[in-house]
Amino acid sequence: MFQDTTKEKSNYPLLYSVDHPSQLRELKLEELQQVARELREFLIEVTSQTGGHLAPGLGTVELTIALHYVFNTPDDRLVWDIGHQAYPHKILTGRRDQMHSIRQYKGISGFLKRSESEFDTFGAGHANTSISAALGMAVASGLQGKDNEVVAIIGDGALTGGMAFEALNNAGDLDANLLVILNDNEMSISPNVGAISNYLARILSGHAYTTVREGSKTVLGTLPLSVKNLARCWEEHMKGMVMPSTLFEELGFYYIGPIDGHDLNTVVATLRNMKDMKGPRFLHVVTQKGKGFEPAEGDPCVFHGVTPFNPDTGKLETKKKGRSYTNVFSDWLCDMAERDHQLIGITPAMREGSGLVKFSQQYPERYFDVGIAEQHALTFAAGLACDGLKPVVAIYSTFLQRAYDQLVHDISIQGLDVLLAIDRAGLVGADGATHAGVYDYSFLRCVPDIVLMAPADEAECRNMLFTGYQYVGPAAVRYPRGNGPGVEENSEMTLLPIGTADLWRSTGCETNRIAILAFGTMVHPCHEIAEEIDASMVNMRFVKPLDESLILELSDNHDLIVTVEENVLMGGAGSGVNECLHKYGRTVDILNLGVPDQHLDHGSQGQQLADCGLDKQGIKEQIMGRLSALVDNTVRLLPVSASNS
Repeated sequence: MFQDTTKEKSNYPLLYSVDHPSQLRELKLEELQQVARELREFLIEVTSQTGGHLAPGLGTVELTIALHYVFNTPDDRLVWDIGHQAYPHKILTGRRDQMHSIRQYKGISGFLKRSESEFDTFGAGHANTSISAALGMAVASGLQGKDNEVVAIIGDGALTGGMAFEALNNAGDLDANLLVILNDNEMSISPNVGAISNYLARILSGHAYTTVREGSKTVLGTLPLSVKNLARCWEEHMKGMVMPSTLFEELGFYYIGPIDGHDLNTVVATLRNMKDMKGPRFLHVVTQKGKGFEPAEGDPCVFHGVTPFNPDTGKLETKKKGRSYTNVFSDWLCDMAERDHQLIGITPAMREGSGLVKFSQQYPERYFDVGIAEQHALTFAAGLACDGLKPVVAIYSTFLQRAYDQLVHDISIQGLDVLLAIDRAGLVGADGATHAGVYDYSFLRCVPDIVLMAPADEAECRNMLFTGYQYVGPAAVRYPRGNGPGVEENSEMTLLPIGTADLWRSTGCETNRIAILAFGTMVHPCHEIAEEIDASMVNMRFVKPLDESLILELSDNHDLIVTVEENVLMGGAGSGVNECLHKYGRTVDILNLGVPDQHLDHGSQGQQLADCGLDKQGIKEQIMGRLSALVDNTVRLLPVSASNS
């Protein structure tokens, strides 16, 4: 995407002098403040046009500058947790002029991506991966005789996930040469994170103190155990008065902080000192999410991931929209909770995204946000179900992947009554491959006794949630990001018969008859296609159990069965139909349409569907192409006399 940078160069002169971190390292320390101001303003300007993750990046401007200023990147490794906080990192590492294409079709990714830049050392769309990945890199460096530094930057929210603590425990035990930075942006800059604390951090990370500290270990080694323990307790007590170090010290890390993450001089000085240390080190940095942009400071949740907005007022662009599936779930959950006091709502840190805000306000005693801990969310739900409660876990499709073991072992094997409300299923647009919810049909189908449903519209979504809630055992309803086709829900909920599809259209054609079996989001476009080509069309409703009797009936009186799903083809709903036909010995021609065997780049949902051949035009062309080939093949197989007649 071409962008005229003349204006930007005049508005951001120092920022536009930095095309590589090596140029940043040539600047004087006092010039970094201007870089920070320009970087923050540039980030606001860009995201106001493109949308994206704004508040997290605003909070890491100074930290990012300091990291690239102190460390010799990319030889020294920076491993960011997720990519929300790494927009400033992208800007400083050669992608400034591409930022206007971020999250756009064929543009740069909104997350870190190894194939995009050598500075993106590890790509991830899920939280609490950075410490594990960085530890692997640190160990690899040691085994290969390298002397480069490895730094993991993790947000405080990610520390709610067990994987982060597993990595911390392992790193301390290995005595790895690793620096972990906790970007703490949930607490305010409290009094102890000021001049005294910053001064103390510099002292504790300085050469003189560390020399004395290491020397004291030798001296203490010659003293009686009781005196040695007393000395160590005194050190921990003195540090504990001003810093929460004990936990990380016990894990084997040398802890420094908390420091003000927006004080560039302090951050640079502390990083320089800690760079000279070896072994596991832990730096606690306190930042403010949305720093420097008043609307984002006031509402960092809204400005975490935003649509385009007015950079002067912070007012978001509003478009007239229909009703989203997330809102359908939100209303259903509250309605169901009013009927059944046993209902419990659970989310792994996605209250707003999964539509639990209203429920958390109306039923706070029955609402549980367990943090970024998907595995715990499902086993916690299993425990609730063991004692007679009715848990509903609201979770994104891509995050459910992290809790697959818990679904199988803790819920399915025990036959526990848990409902999964799976949001963001299918293609998700600008978030791209890391958040694509295109695998859940495949990995849920093989779980015994689960009921898996996919609604065609808003009204059906409400009824499926009700049906899944009433089912005794594990059930799942998967619905897409965004809005439905506009089918109004009824206040009363209808129980759907398990495993029964809905025949929307029966063909009137006597030859070359086509039957389209559509799942979820593909139902309405397939219905339009069926009208145009005079085909039978079924809203399958259930991915498991399938309506086998209807599938067999259609196979007996149609020449071509077409399955259409917004899921990967391998192991998906179409595979289930194939298995059914094979089981009963049917040999009808089959065309399976779905997401191909590849990771899809970001773009709009419409563009992604078109790339997969799952937009209306693509589906129709593939059906007609297969029908044409089927007819040609039939003609070739006819006797010569018949074909000449």
